[in-house]
Amino acid sequence: MAGSVNKVILVGNLGKDPEIRRTQDGRPIANLSIATSETWRDKATGERKEKTEWHRVVIFNEGLCKVAEQYLKKGAKVYIEGQLQTRKWTDQSGVDKYSTEVVLQGFNSNLTMLDGRSGGGGGGFGSDDSGDFGSSGPASSAPRRAVAAGSRNSDMDDDIPF
Repeated sequence: MAGSVNKVILVGNLGKDPEIRRTQDGRPIANLSIATSETWRDKATGERKEKTEWHRVVIFNEGLCKVAEQYLKKGAKVYIEGQLQTRKWTDQSGVDKYSTEVVLQGFNSNLTMLDGRSGGGGGGFGSDDSGDFGSSGPASSAPRRAVAAGSRNSDMDDDIPF
């Protein structure tokens, strides 16, 4: 195989409100804690079991940080696409520490709100596909709204047999 793939897709709920901090030059960084759960029935007891995994998500994309800051709250259901990265640092006592995170940065990252505001349709936000790895904005400045069924075709001719 000529290349490799590093892509993570998560659908889960925020465990707490997003943490927004800024770099020294003022660019935002958003930290999310996302829970994903799986459920099953224990074959021996018939009891329903559940296992929850917690995922650290870091957003370096400026547009997606704004979306996270304005619209995401604890409990929100989100769809995330990013890359898995492991950071290494040395703590104050000289011990090496590691943290594996899902990173949203560049054109191949995506954040979609699945519950939307007021129970409406979700909003999809991704960086543009221009290849700009800097701070590209969201696909729109506000959550996208689903078009109501039939509203787009209200002026269409009803005599068409198909």
